[in-house]
Amino acid sequence: MRHWLFKSEPSEFSWERLVREGRTAWSGVRNFQARNNMMEMKVGDLGFFYHSSIAVPEIAGVVKVIREAYPDSTAWEKGGDYYDPRSTEKKPMWYMVDVAPEEELARRLTLPELREVPALAYMALLRKGQRLSVQPVSPQEWNAILSLSRKPA
Repeated sequence: MRHWLFKSEPSEFSWERLVREGRTAWSGVRNFQARNNMMEMKVGDLGFFYHSSIAVPEIAGVVKVIREAYPDSTAWEKGGDYYDPRSTEKKPMWYMVDVAPEEELARRLTLPELREVPALAYMALLRKGQRLSVQPVSPQEWNAILSLSRKPA
């Protein structure tokens, strides 16, 4: 099993909405490296659900991959936010996975708090200029974050 981090702007799709709806297709990713990360995912992989583009970004919960990569149909929706004329049904360029909520963290972990953890010094999320919406998380980073989430603030 591998671990991942999924970024979402809460104004577009929040942890609370995922919990309410029970699952979602992680569509609209238009970065080749992030797409390739999703293509590596297997059913059962876990990921952190990260709220980005807010005053204090945070990890809100854990998701589980429940469907492996398949063509992202939002690339074919003319006039849609994620339309890409280079991607066709016969030759898809973009892919998505389905995820479901696994558990809410005991407490949310903010980006400033994560930056203070030595074990996370090399985490992709914390690197300057890192903007990938879907990125890998090492086993050590995964365990450090889960452990931290169980400690009082």
